[in-house]
Formats: sequence, structure tokens, C-alpha cells
Amino acid sequence: MRQQKLKWVDQEQIEELILNEKTGFLGLSTEDIPYVVPLNYVWYKEAIYFHGAEEGKKMDIIRVNKNACFTVCRDLGTMTNPIPAKTDTAYKSVMVFGDLQIVEDLSEAHAAMQAILNKYVPGYYHTPLSKTHVEKYQSSLGSKTSVIKIIAKEITAKENHYDEAVSFYPGRSINMDIGN
Repeated sequence: MRQQKLKWVDQEQIEELILNEKTGFLGLSTEDIPYVVPLNYVWYKEAIYFHGAEEGKKMDIIRVNKNACFTVCRDLGTMTNPIPAKTDTAYKSVMVFGDLQIVEDLSEAHAAMQAILNKYVPGYYHTPLSKTHVEKYQSSLGSKTSVIKIIAKEITAKENHYDEAVSFYPGRSINMDIGN
């Protein structure tokens, strides 16, 4: 990491961010062409799990290149500065670099899908997800669902601290910061 002053090392807070953010960005690449897709995910048993149709661009790339980068970010607000180049955004972000693996084991896929439901719609269903649903569900386009995981090789995190004194809000102008 080039900017060491932004390195975020509080493992408890890093885990909280990965566990609780709703959208992550999966970065894939093939033939030197990047492909980044936002998706729902869950951090479960020290891996990122997500699901999707077993057919399509994302799966085509995964079958060719197992390397991935997964990013989660929380925007904390914009901070003003009379010098335009120093106007900044406060944030926390985590990047997980690792190997993609299509989950073939039905019990693991079922547990990951249940964890995703528990994260996004806790208490919504009266009964747990059935293994049969995971095994046999097909989309309206006829595609089965694949569960994929990223086995982390490296996790990096950055934090740009929020300074409430310079927080931007509608109506704030430079005159408020330079005293005119």
C-alpha cells in the first residue's frame, strides 16, 4: 500500500465492515480486459460467498481466470477544503484478493445461501432454505444457480478519517471556510 498513513489495521472494525456492507464489487479479468460487477455477498467461514446464474459473462471469466479482487467500501462523507485538490471523501474500504472456486458441495452451497438470506432478509422466512431449492432452482431464463467463493490470499484495508468540522452539506460554501 503506497499511502501507509491510510492503512487500516483494526481487525474488529474491518470484519464489521465486511460483514455488514450490502454491496461488494467483484473484479475479474480475462485477456487483459477488466470486468467489475456489483453484487450481494456474505463473509462466511473466512471467505466471500456470492451466487449467480451458472451461465453468463461472469461465469465465463471465472472458468478462465480464478484470480479475483473483491472490494467493499463505506462512504463516510465529503470533506471540504478551500484548496480544490484537497477536497476529499472520508471512507473505509477492504480489498480481498484471492482464488475463486465454484462450490460443488451441496451442503456448503446450502449453508452459504442460508447465510446470504440471514444477512439480507433476517427473519423473513418461517423455515430455513431447503437443500432441494439450492440444488434444483432455475431462473426464468432456465439457468441454474452457482455458488462461488473467494478464498482470501490477502486482505488490505484503508481508512480516510472523517473530520466533521469540514463536512460538506448542501448550502456550505467556501466563504464559510475562509471567513468571508
